[in-house]
Amino acid sequence: MRHGKKDNHLGRKSAHRSAMLMNMANSLIMHKRIKTTVAKAKELRKFVEPILTKAKTDSTHERRQAFSILRDKTVVTELFRDVAIKIADRPGGYTRIIKIGNRLGDNAEMALIELVDYNENLLSTGKSASSGKRRTRRGAKKVEGAETTAKAEPKAAKVETPVAEEAEAPVAEVVETAPEVVETAAEVIETPAAEASETPSDIEGTESADSGSEEESK
Repeated sequence: MRHGKKDNHLGRKSAHRSAMLMNMANSLIMHKRIKTTVAKAKELRKFVEPILTKAKTDSTHERRQAFSILRDKTVVTELFRDVAIKIADRPGGYTRIIKIGNRLGDNAEMALIELVDYNENLLSTGKSASSGKRRTRRGAKKVEGAETTAKAEPKAAKVETPVAEEAEAPVAEVVETAPEVVETAAEVIETPAAEASETPSDIEGTESADSGSEEESK
């Protein structure tokens, strides 16, 4: 039975296991992301995160402690100079394990283990998601529906106003031009009537003038 045995020995002796984890930690700090099996990634996370916590305090003692584990001056310098600045505001959880499927051949479950603060794509998506309002189980749909309707109404008003102005302008022009058309029509109608009313009297006047001239001649 495995009562109280929480560590995975990974099928290796103690010295082999510690050397392997040391080399993987060095690679992770230098390259910020490595590909390995899920079992090794879980053990590496438990191995490297205490070292990253030590790096947040830049002192001679902490540098010596990190060097006693990593055994590489270049890695220790990278850890305290660059990585520690990136993780300064993060209270733990410095690494992320992403499963990527099984390996061909032995069908081992593979994963990527990376430093969280160096993945810019996931950081940008996390910021955009956190910038939105928090959703609750009850009443969220109603509040969102009210907000959407409130936001939609001003947009509808903005869209309708220019259309109304455009529609009213031709109507006003037609109304303004209509009296002119009516006046011209009235003039056209009045002129024949005047001519028609004047013609009989003129004819009678001419006839009376002709008859008077004939009588005078007689």
